[in-house]
Amino acid sequence: MEEAEDRTMTTIAIVGAGFGLGAAVARRFGREGHDVALVARDRARLDALAAELAEEGVRARGFTADVRDRKTLAAALDAAATALGPVEVLQYSPLPPPDFMRPVLETGPEDLLGPVEFSVYGPVTAVRHVLPGMRALGRGTVLFVNGGTAAVPHPDRAGTSIAFAAESAYGHLLHDVLAADGIHVAQLVVPGAIIPGHPRKDPAVLADALWDLHRERHGFRRYADDLDA
Repeated sequence: MEEAEDRTMTTIAIVGAGFGLGAAVARRFGREGHDVALVARDRARLDALAAELAEEGVRARGFTADVRDRKTLAAALDAAATALGPVEVLQYSPLPPPDFMRPVLETGPEDLLGPVEFSVYGPVTAVRHVLPGMRALGRGTVLFVNGGTAAVPHPDRAGTSIAFAAESAYGHLLHDVLAADGIHVAQLVVPGAIIPGHPRKDPAVLADALWDLHRERHGFRRYADDLDA
């Protein structure tokens, strides 16, 4: 007799959750039975989003953290696992602030500290914190969402170009080494802005793409749209 597959109720943790892409992903994964941990800085917005999702039948809770503060990020992920169940899916998709996007010749070492904390130290902290739980489950998915400068650097957006490139390299390395553990790591590159109603960059369309990455489990990078879009 074959051993039954372990389908322990699990959680998706969305780091950088908001009313756009984060809400759409919460709805998509919530429909599939996942509980949702919403991680962001603004408690009032998190509570409002969790309440809106609850009205739609999605079990969601907010957990406050600043991705540039490793202690608060780790604490939020711990609290999410305790309150909702083990984190099977981690999505790292906070929106970089505009001051990270300065021309390259106007960017000094001090200007790169924020982008690197945001797009390198943050994801490394989050991934390392959830990996033990994923290994205990015997499965997991890590989803990185980045702008187009992750693939093609832009001279007027030096901070994100440099930091996203490092985040991409980290994700690709994880993709290669964690596959043997049943953990899939993938990146969705969204060129330009997320646009409601757009055929390829509407939040719900992107949420479907992220669900597909989680379920299909092959390849590292997918583009939501053409890079010049």
